[in-house]
Amino acid sequence: MTTAMSSCALRMRRTAAAIGVQAAIGMLAAAACAAAAAVPAAAEPGPAAFSAHYIAEWKTISVGTSDLVLQQDSDPDHYLYTWTIAAHGIFKLVYPKPVTQRSRLLIADGRVRPLEYHGDDGSAHVDIDFDWAAGVARGTAGGKPVDLALKDGTQDVMSIQLQVMEDLRRGDLPADFLIVDNNEVKDFRYRREGSAHLQTALGGLDTVIVASERAGGDRILRMWFAPSLGFVPVQAERTRGGKLEFAMRIRKLQR
Repeated sequence: MTTAMSSCALRMRRTAAAIGVQAAIGMLAAAACAAAAAVPAAAEPGPAAFSAHYIAEWKTISVGTSDLVLQQDSDPDHYLYTWTIAAHGIFKLVYPKPVTQRSRLLIADGRVRPLEYHGDDGSAHVDIDFDWAAGVARGTAGGKPVDLALKDGTQDVMSIQLQVMEDLRRGDLPADFLIVDNNEVKDFRYRREGSAHLQTALGGLDTVIVASERAGGDRILRMWFAPSLGFVPVQAERTRGGKLEFAMRIRKLQR
């Protein structure tokens, strides 16, 4: 074999070796990608259960207490979310029994899906079942039948709060929500109004302010969510025509 032929053969062997190494690396990379694809992504953890106690005010006058309780249900990823308002003093003459709203819901990967809703203000009851397979919400409100078409993402008046908390945690709050309220599906607008540092019964807290209102309405609900507490709401104020109607301010929190 001549020197030139030897050099050529050597270059060919080196090239072949290099190609072999690259092919092996490519196969290993492909195998790694296939293995990663075969392993399902870990599901996002659901929210932590909590019990929050608030003082309730009507036009700056203390009228009672309010409690929000989120607890895990017996089924995986299922929760019960309950809001109770108990009047005191002369206001108990108007509301002798606690006003209660409760939502049974599913939370998976940051998405909240209501399953059952119950409301009781002492004189009227609302009971609604969400049949997502059929795409309808059925039940009764004030003794009248409810039969509403459901769109993906529709909430009830309780589950919407948890969806906002999940959206804030993910850093992505939509501008519009559909909410089943009694016998209607209502369109609500949501927006972030910045942040504020509040002095509360729990100490100083940095909060995110979210305002919501029905399209064309004059009532605005503002809620202050605390990121350090898992975005649990620590304050809420409802105004009408720019005047304060109702407020809740946190006093205690258990997680």
